[in-house]
Amino acid sequence: MRIGELAAKAGVSTRALRYYEQHGLISSRRTDNGYRQYDESDVPLVAQIRALLAAGFSLEDTRPFVDCLRAGHDSGDSCPESVAVYRRKLAEIDLEIRSLVERRAEVANQLARACPGCVLSPERMNDHVDDGELRRARPEWRQAGAGRLLGRLVPAVQDDRAGA
Repeated sequence: MRIGELAAKAGVSTRALRYYEQHGLISSRRTDNGYRQYDESDVPLVAQIRALLAAGFSLEDTRPFVDCLRAGHDSGDSCPESVAVYRRKLAEIDLEIRSLVERRAEVANQLARACPGCVLSPERMNDHVDDGELRRARPEWRQAGAGRLLGRLVPAVQDDRAGA
């Protein structure tokens, strides 16, 4: 099949296929007129690459899965090398989660110092207990016209353009 046919069957662009080929993940034969020619067996390879990329894996991470499929396995994740990539990726994600939790705690502490009347709860993220309490905590927000943005009190903005 030609590149356009493979792209349609696999749900990717021809540009993506050329990119995968450039990185050695798929290969094509050239016909006499120079067209790329692919086999039906390339469809699951491209589908595997696409699924892994969508899940946040790098292009290089997909290589063991593709190699596993090329070796004749029914699934790209049935080889030990693929399982190792899954384990490494989970460890990376766990590290990112720990980092995000630490960053969130730091921002929550900063918010607590800046806004003693603010509540942090999963049900009502960053809601204020009482708008009056917030205004008392932050006198600059007492101005008439203080508005709301996504449920949060924001300082009023004075428009210096008369009549605008």
